[in-house]
Amino acid sequence: MVPKVKTLGIVFDEDKGGYCGGETVSGHVLLDVSAPLRMRAISVVARGCARVSWSEGPGSPISPIHSARTPAWQCPSSSHGVGGELQYLHAAQTLREATGSGNQEGFISLPAGKHEFPFSFQLPQGPLVTSFSGKNGSVHYWVTAVLQRPSTQDQCVHREFPVISHIDVNSPALLCPISTNKEMMVGCWCFTSGPISLSAKIDRKGYCNGEAIPIYAEIENCSSRLIVPKAAIYQTQTCLTNGKTKTFKQEVASVRGNHIASGTTDTWNGKTLKIPPVSASILNCSILRVEYCLAIMVQIPGAKKLRVELPLVIGTIPYNGFGSRSSSMSSQFSMDLSWLTLALPEQPEAPPNYAAVVSEEEFEQHTPSYSQSEELVRELGSPVFAYIQEFKFQPPPLYSEIDPYPVHSEDPPLRVEFSIGHLNA
Repeated sequence: MVPKVKTLGIVFDEDKGGYCGGETVSGHVLLDVSAPLRMRAISVVARGCARVSWSEGPGSPISPIHSARTPAWQCPSSSHGVGGELQYLHAAQTLREATGSGNQEGFISLPAGKHEFPFSFQLPQGPLVTSFSGKNGSVHYWVTAVLQRPSTQDQCVHREFPVISHIDVNSPALLCPISTNKEMMVGCWCFTSGPISLSAKIDRKGYCNGEAIPIYAEIENCSSRLIVPKAAIYQTQTCLTNGKTKTFKQEVASVRGNHIASGTTDTWNGKTLKIPPVSASILNCSILRVEYCLAIMVQIPGAKKLRVELPLVIGTIPYNGFGSRSSSMSSQFSMDLSWLTLALPEQPEAPPNYAAVVSEEEFEQHTPSYSQSEELVRELGSPVFAYIQEFKFQPPPLYSEIDPYPVHSEDPPLRVEFSIGHLNA
């Protein structure tokens, strides 16, 4: 027998990358039936919760259906292992329902074909926890459509939607530079070979997916061993419930440096490490936290790694490039004009030499004597060089000159023309 319900599905009106607190989630429940159908009601339920679960040992295993990676609507409650749940959203809405006054039999008859039932609900005000799926903890938001029919088990369909809690990396707390340093002596007892020191710094604490982190570091190797530096981004998932804590840490990106020989120093002047597509930091959930750090470490043969960690926050609103929003306009204006002092020359450029375009005899004939130069200074009241400085940024004019003192010979007079284009000041 061909089933009467061909399709039962949920479609959202907007295909968004993430909904925020206070926004409206709307869509339609699609129902396609191959023959006339009797139903009692059709409704939707919107839910959202954070879940954590893990096993404490061999004696309390958790079956795969209770894994935190599984959507919450597929995870019934269980006493196996450790688990906890925190609800953020619960909203129900009846889209179509049979009433006693309108239909004595208590059901609605739908003709064959496709039917749409619109729904809409508003998310709670304030920031919600970002959707996440981890090893021992998860945050899911979903809509369930329920079709109720007489003498038949209820038919359900689920559709998940993403929620995001925005983190602005332009906040002052995330724009501060972070630095640290550490030193370790290699060897033991009287067989020490020397210290290895590491200092590292990043420009700010907050970054977004796809950004490259410039790393500034200095590694000094005073030991007798060949060492290798490395930088890596680590994600730490922390689950808390019933006074117990479970931590899972994994590396999400890394970059290696060059080998550093004994007695040498290596400097990272902005070595970049790109952030891969990862979940944003979760800092506002009481049972699940997702945190990041940048670890710079030195691998030492035959010894423990020298390691420092700088905290990171992966946000959702990218860096705008203007620093802290509380910075004054005057300081920003002075920064933008700082290039002007570098563009102005301290000394004016020397004018072209007249001797380069005329003969030596003509140059000596028209060069004024020392007494004439002193007389010109007395008339101007200041050295001629002062007047040259006053017009040092003005371009020379266009001119054409004919030699007024041609050399008498059989050859025709030489015509010399100069054309100097205007130069940008």
